[in-house]
Amino acid sequence: MDRREFAAGAAGVLGSAALGLPGQALAQGAPQEGKDYRALDKRAPVDAPAGKVEVIEFFWYSCPHCNAFEPRLVGWSQRMPKDVVLKRVPVHFRDDFVPQQRLFYTLEAMGKLGDLHGKVFNAIHRENKPTNTEPLILEFAQQNGLDPKQFQQVYGSFAVESKAGRARQLQKQYEVEGVPALGVAGRWYTDATMAGSMEKMLQVVDYLIAEARKTK
Repeated sequence: MDRREFAAGAAGVLGSAALGLPGQALAQGAPQEGKDYRALDKRAPVDAPAGKVEVIEFFWYSCPHCNAFEPRLVGWSQRMPKDVVLKRVPVHFRDDFVPQQRLFYTLEAMGKLGDLHGKVFNAIHRENKPTNTEPLILEFAQQNGLDPKQFQQVYGSFAVESKAGRARQLQKQYEVEGVPALGVAGRWYTDATMAGSMEKMLQVVDYLIAEARKTK
Protein backbone atom coordinates (compact mmCIF):
# COMPACT_ATOMS: atom_id res chain seq x y z
CA MET A 1 0.00 0.00 0.00
CA ASP A 2 1.30 3.47 -0.81
CA ARG A 3 0.76 6.72 1.04
CA ARG A 4 -2.16 7.73 -1.17
CA GLU A 5 -4.03 4.55 -0.29
CA PHE A 6 -3.44 5.17 3.40
CA ALA A 7 -4.64 8.74 3.11
CA ALA A 8 -7.74 7.61 1.24
CA GLY A 9 -8.43 4.80 3.70
CA ALA A 10 -8.36 2.19 0.92
CA ALA A 11 -6.90 -0.55 3.11
CA GLY A 12 -8.91 -3.29 1.45
CA VAL A 13 -7.71 -2.67 -2.09
CA LEU A 14 -4.95 -5.02 -3.27
CA GLY A 15 -2.70 -4.08 -6.15
CA SER A 16 -1.36 -6.57 -8.68
CA ALA A 17 2.24 -5.57 -8.07
CA ALA A 18 1.97 -6.13 -4.33
CA LEU A 19 0.41 -9.55 -4.76
CA GLY A 20 2.97 -10.77 -7.25
CA LEU A 21 0.50 -10.94 -10.12
CA PRO A 22 1.47 -9.95 -13.67
CA GLY A 23 2.91 -6.48 -13.61
CA GLN A 24 6.20 -4.70 -14.07
CA ALA A 25 8.99 -7.21 -14.63
CA LEU A 26 12.56 -6.87 -13.50
CA ALA A 27 14.86 -5.62 -16.17
CA GLN A 28 16.85 -8.22 -18.06
CA GLY A 29 19.99 -8.99 -16.09
CA ALA A 30 20.77 -7.09 -12.92
CA PRO A 31 18.12 -4.91 -11.24
CA GLN A 32 18.33 -1.29 -12.29
CA GLU A 33 18.80 1.59 -9.88
CA GLY A 34 16.00 4.12 -10.22
CA LYS A 35 13.64 1.46 -11.53
CA ASP A 36 13.79 -1.66 -9.37
CA TYR A 37 15.32 0.08 -6.36
CA ARG A 38 16.78 3.42 -5.37
CA ALA A 39 19.90 4.45 -3.50
CA LEU A 40 19.44 6.72 -0.49
CA ASP A 41 20.87 10.21 -0.86
CA LYS A 42 22.18 9.91 2.69
CA ARG A 43 22.96 6.60 4.35
CA ALA A 44 20.69 5.50 7.16
CA PRO A 45 22.22 4.14 10.38
CA VAL A 46 22.34 0.37 10.81
CA ASP A 47 22.25 -1.74 13.97
CA ALA A 48 23.74 -4.90 12.51
CA PRO A 49 27.08 -6.09 13.91
CA ALA A 50 30.24 -5.53 11.88
CA GLY A 51 30.43 -7.87 8.93
CA LYS A 52 26.66 -8.31 8.74
CA VAL A 53 24.26 -6.92 6.13
CA GLU A 54 21.10 -5.44 7.62
CA VAL A 55 17.80 -5.88 5.81
CA ILE A 56 14.81 -3.96 7.16
CA GLU A 57 11.19 -4.83 6.46
CA PHE A 58 8.87 -1.84 6.82
CA PHE A 59 5.34 -3.06 7.52
CA TRP A 60 1.94 -2.31 9.05
CA TYR A 61 -0.08 -5.02 10.77
CA SER A 62 -3.37 -3.85 9.24
CA CYS A 63 -2.01 -3.76 5.69
CA PRO A 64 -3.36 -6.63 3.56
CA HIS A 65 -0.24 -6.49 1.37
CA CYS A 66 1.98 -6.97 4.43
CA ASN A 67 -0.17 -9.90 5.52
CA ALA A 68 0.24 -11.48 2.08
CA PHE A 69 3.99 -10.81 2.15
CA GLU A 70 4.57 -12.29 5.61
CA PRO A 71 4.84 -15.97 4.58
CA ARG A 72 7.09 -15.03 1.67
CA LEU A 73 9.39 -13.08 3.97
CA VAL A 74 9.45 -15.88 6.53
CA GLY A 75 10.40 -18.36 3.82
CA TRP A 76 13.12 -16.04 2.55
CA SER A 77 14.46 -15.45 6.07
CA GLN A 78 14.82 -19.19 6.60
CA ARG A 79 17.11 -19.34 3.57
CA MET A 80 19.01 -16.07 4.00
CA PRO A 81 22.79 -16.26 4.40
CA LYS A 82 24.34 -16.18 7.87
CA ASP A 83 25.84 -12.74 7.26
CA VAL A 84 22.38 -11.18 6.81
CA VAL A 85 20.34 -9.75 9.68
CA LEU A 86 16.60 -9.18 9.20
CA LYS A 87 14.97 -6.39 11.20
CA ARG A 88 11.27 -5.51 11.18
CA VAL A 89 10.12 -1.90 11.54
CA PRO A 90 6.43 -0.97 11.95
CA VAL A 91 5.60 2.21 10.05
CA HIS A 92 3.78 5.38 11.07
CA PHE A 93 1.90 7.01 8.20
CA ARG A 94 -0.86 8.32 10.48
CA ASP A 95 -1.25 8.83 14.22
CA ASP A 96 -3.58 5.83 14.45
CA PHE A 97 -0.64 3.58 13.52
CA VAL A 98 0.98 4.24 16.90
CA PRO A 99 -0.92 1.56 18.90
CA GLN A 100 0.30 -1.19 16.57
CA GLN A 101 3.84 0.18 16.68
CA ARG A 102 3.68 -0.09 20.45
CA LEU A 103 2.19 -3.58 20.18
CA PHE A 104 5.13 -4.76 18.09
CA TYR A 105 7.76 -3.35 20.43
CA THR A 106 5.90 -4.58 23.50
CA LEU A 107 5.86 -8.13 22.16
CA GLU A 108 9.55 -7.78 21.32
CA ALA A 109 10.40 -6.51 24.81
CA MET A 110 8.45 -9.36 26.42
CA GLY A 111 10.17 -11.98 24.29
CA LYS A 112 6.88 -12.92 22.63
CA LEU A 113 7.40 -11.57 19.13
CA GLY A 114 8.38 -14.93 17.65
CA ASP A 115 5.24 -16.55 19.04
CA LEU A 116 2.71 -13.79 18.40
CA HIS A 117 3.84 -11.69 15.41
CA GLY A 118 2.04 -13.95 12.95
CA LYS A 119 -0.97 -14.23 15.26
CA VAL A 120 -1.46 -10.45 15.10
CA PHE A 121 -1.76 -10.70 11.32
CA ASN A 122 -4.16 -13.64 11.68
CA ALA A 123 -6.34 -11.82 14.19
CA ILE A 124 -6.71 -8.85 11.87
CA HIS A 125 -6.94 -10.48 8.45
CA ARG A 126 -8.48 -13.90 9.16
CA GLU A 127 -10.49 -13.42 12.33
CA ASN A 128 -11.66 -9.88 11.46
CA LYS A 129 -10.43 -8.46 14.77
CA PRO A 130 -8.95 -5.00 14.08
CA THR A 131 -6.42 -5.08 16.98
CA ASN A 132 -5.60 -1.43 16.27
CA THR A 133 -6.52 0.37 19.49
CA GLU A 134 -5.17 -0.02 23.00
CA PRO A 135 -8.30 -1.80 24.36
CA LEU A 136 -8.36 -4.23 21.43
CA ILE A 137 -4.62 -4.79 21.76
CA LEU A 138 -4.97 -5.52 25.47
CA GLU A 139 -7.76 -7.98 24.65
CA PHE A 140 -5.47 -9.70 22.13
CA ALA A 141 -2.70 -9.91 24.72
CA GLN A 142 -4.99 -11.49 27.31
CA GLN A 143 -6.41 -13.97 24.81
CA ASN A 144 -2.86 -15.06 24.02
CA GLY A 145 -1.85 -15.69 27.59
CA LEU A 146 0.02 -12.49 28.42
CA ASP A 147 -0.27 -10.95 31.86
CA PRO A 148 -2.41 -7.82 31.34
CA LYS A 149 -0.71 -5.75 34.03
CA GLN A 150 2.78 -6.53 32.78
CA PHE A 151 1.71 -5.97 29.18
CA GLN A 152 0.25 -2.54 29.97
CA GLN A 153 3.38 -1.52 31.86
CA VAL A 154 5.62 -2.42 28.95
CA TYR A 155 3.21 -1.01 26.37
CA GLY A 156 3.23 2.38 28.08
CA SER A 157 6.94 2.41 28.87
CA PHE A 158 9.50 4.96 27.78
CA ALA A 159 11.55 2.16 26.20
CA VAL A 160 8.72 1.19 23.87
CA GLU A 161 8.00 4.82 22.99
CA SER A 162 11.69 5.34 22.21
CA LYS A 163 11.72 2.35 19.86
CA ALA A 164 8.58 3.62 18.13
CA GLY A 165 10.25 6.99 17.70
CA ARG A 166 13.32 5.32 16.26
CA ALA A 167 11.09 3.42 13.83
CA ARG A 168 9.53 6.67 12.64
CA GLN A 169 13.00 8.14 12.13
CA LEU A 170 14.16 5.15 10.07
CA GLN A 171 11.01 5.30 7.98
CA LYS A 172 11.80 8.93 7.19
CA GLN A 173 15.46 8.21 6.44
CA TYR A 174 14.54 5.46 3.99
CA GLU A 175 11.76 7.65 2.52
CA VAL A 176 9.32 4.77 2.72
CA GLU A 177 6.59 5.22 0.12
CA GLY A 178 4.42 2.24 0.98
CA VAL A 179 4.44 -1.15 2.63
CA PRO A 180 5.67 -3.79 2.57
CA ALA A 181 9.04 -2.29 1.70
CA LEU A 182 12.63 -3.36 2.26
CA GLY A 183 15.76 -1.40 3.09
CA VAL A 184 19.25 -2.83 2.66
CA ALA A 185 22.46 -1.92 4.48
CA GLY A 186 21.30 1.64 5.18
CA ARG A 187 21.88 2.36 1.49
CA TRP A 188 19.05 1.10 -0.70
CA TYR A 189 15.26 0.94 -0.77
CA THR A 190 12.82 -1.17 -2.76
CA ASP A 191 9.19 -2.16 -2.62
CA ALA A 192 6.79 -4.33 -4.58
CA THR A 193 5.66 -1.45 -6.79
CA MET A 194 9.21 -0.68 -7.88
CA ALA A 195 10.29 -4.31 -8.32
CA GLY A 196 7.01 -5.47 -9.87
CA SER A 197 5.97 -8.09 -7.30
CA MET A 198 6.74 -9.39 -3.85
CA GLU A 199 8.88 -12.20 -5.20
CA LYS A 200 10.85 -9.83 -7.41
CA MET A 201 11.30 -7.44 -4.49
CA LEU A 202 13.11 -10.23 -2.66
CA GLN A 203 15.22 -10.92 -5.76
CA VAL A 204 16.23 -7.26 -5.78
CA VAL A 205 17.17 -7.53 -2.11
CA ASP A 206 19.32 -10.59 -2.82
CA TYR A 207 21.13 -8.54 -5.47
CA LEU A 208 21.60 -5.60 -3.10
CA ILE A 209 22.94 -7.86 -0.37
CA ALA A 210 25.60 -9.04 -2.81
CA GLU A 211 26.38 -5.42 -3.67
CA ALA A 212 26.70 -4.56 0.03
CA ARG A 213 29.22 -7.38 0.51
CA LYS A 214 31.47 -5.84 -2.13
CA THR A 215 31.91 -2.65 -0.12
CA LYS A 216 32.07 -3.95 3.46
